[in-house]
Amino acid sequence: MKIPTFKPFLIAGLAVAVAGCGSSAPAVVSTPIENIDSMPLKVTDLTETELKGWGGADLVSDTVPGMSVQKAYNEIIKNKKGTKVIVAVIDSGVDIEHEDLDGVIWTNTDEIPNNQKDDDNNGYVDDVHGWNFLGDAVKENMEYVRILKVLKPKYDNVPASAVKPENQEEFELYKRAKAEYDKEYNEALGLKNQYEGIMQQLKMAHEAVSEELGKEDYTLEELQAMNAETEEMKQYQAFLSQVMSNIKGSVPESIAQLNDAIEYFSGRLSSHFNMELDGRAVVGDDPNDLNDRGYGNNDVTGPDPEKEDIKHGTHVAGIIAAEHNNIGIDGVANNVLIMPVRAVPDGDEYDKDIALAIRYAVDNGAKVINTSFGKYFSTHPEWVRDAIEYADKNDVLIVNAAGNDGLDLDGTTIYPNDQDPSSPNEIADNFLTVGALNYEYGSNMLATFSNYGKTNVDVFAPGTKIWSTTPNDEYEFLQGTSMASPAVAGVAAMIRSLYPKLSAEQVKQIIMESGLSSSATVILGGDPSQTKKFSEVSTSGKMVNLYNALIMADRISK
Repeated sequence: MKIPTFKPFLIAGLAVAVAGCGSSAPAVVSTPIENIDSMPLKVTDLTETELKGWGGADLVSDTVPGMSVQKAYNEIIKNKKGTKVIVAVIDSGVDIEHEDLDGVIWTNTDEIPNNQKDDDNNGYVDDVHGWNFLGDAVKENMEYVRILKVLKPKYDNVPASAVKPENQEEFELYKRAKAEYDKEYNEALGLKNQYEGIMQQLKMAHEAVSEELGKEDYTLEELQAMNAETEEMKQYQAFLSQVMSNIKGSVPESIAQLNDAIEYFSGRLSSHFNMELDGRAVVGDDPNDLNDRGYGNNDVTGPDPEKEDIKHGTHVAGIIAAEHNNIGIDGVANNVLIMPVRAVPDGDEYDKDIALAIRYAVDNGAKVINTSFGKYFSTHPEWVRDAIEYADKNDVLIVNAAGNDGLDLDGTTIYPNDQDPSSPNEIADNFLTVGALNYEYGSNMLATFSNYGKTNVDVFAPGTKIWSTTPNDEYEFLQGTSMASPAVAGVAAMIRSLYPKLSAEQVKQIIMESGLSSSATVILGGDPSQTKKFSEVSTSGKMVNLYNALIMADRISK
């Protein structure tokens, strides 16, 4: 499942208010990491321009834990071109007509467009710019809901003592799925009701105060200076003062945030948890049969004419490779072609789609694959693990998002992953899992939502409030490990472009070993009572750094 893109930055404050996130050696040296923790921290708020570009900032010069992207371009990359690298974006779809992406979209030159033939005999008809494994499907259940729908008729109200030994494992899966469904459904329903209650109070108070002040977009100072004559107006004034103090924004902004939240949770209730929904029906395949492959189409932007459902994939693509054209933003990599592979619906992805999407990307020339999605239940994980191994054998690096629940993945299994749950050993050397950083260096350096894990998360990269491309020539801040992963995919693509003889395994090790370390103790999951040394929350203990990675790649490639 993609990260919820609404993830409001103001909602927490509202809840508080009511209750009372090249080949030659360059003449440069790596960033001196041993002195980083003695440097003064940035204590002023980032400007809008700084915030939009913080992922590429340099920790030494900017005291912001970015990836030193601009420094790398200025001092190392300069005018070097390297070789063209294809990066597959397995996601919700990509707006291939976006002004900042249309020049970097992969084209299958072996396919004659729109002739209804499989000209290159790869099994996919007219796959000119990639493939859409979802067809016209958009909304989907969570995986545990799909499991529950299958197993509920068999085990509902059946006592454990009546379950046969050969069915015990299936029964335990049913119980886990039901527990997860009950928890998540009730949480979504509760939050939807809570936010609707806040919205009602907020609108009532805002309407009264706006009429009193003669304006809707008033400041906190104007609100507090208002002469509230009635007890009701005093209550409105106190409530709105608390809201505006907590959210540091205007009331209309708060109302917009609340609308986003209500729509999000309403959407989850009507699709993710809807036991009556059959989102796969329009696809026409059997998702439990890996050999049933004659499905999907070549429309990598999906069926929504408004393109709203491909916001996530478009944002991811921009982080990796938005054109360096003085329009919008610059992606991390400047010599990349994006191969869109639509396989992630609004809900949990199917293992079959992901397995086939990885194989499609490998077979059609991708050298890096970005997988910004994940789930905690999987019915056919072996299909995806086989695909990961297939990518490994074909020298393709997979860069994967760690997930957004503030969990220790050393104790919780998330899919996809490069480990069999029965064994801690990695099944392949080409799978790099990325956690998300916040722009505030120090104890708050880990994004509050980011998963972590000394064994199961490899590195960290910028993932909080990231500015990138969204459909219809728009740009937007989104956040999540979904945004950290493509930042690292961009780094990997630059290494593979400038040093094409390096293997996927070598690129992974370079990214992990060349990053910046820190002795900081960081807060986990946004809970100040839960802390660890930054060096203990990932395998490498490092923040990804493009500048250092290129220096190490140059040395190793000789």
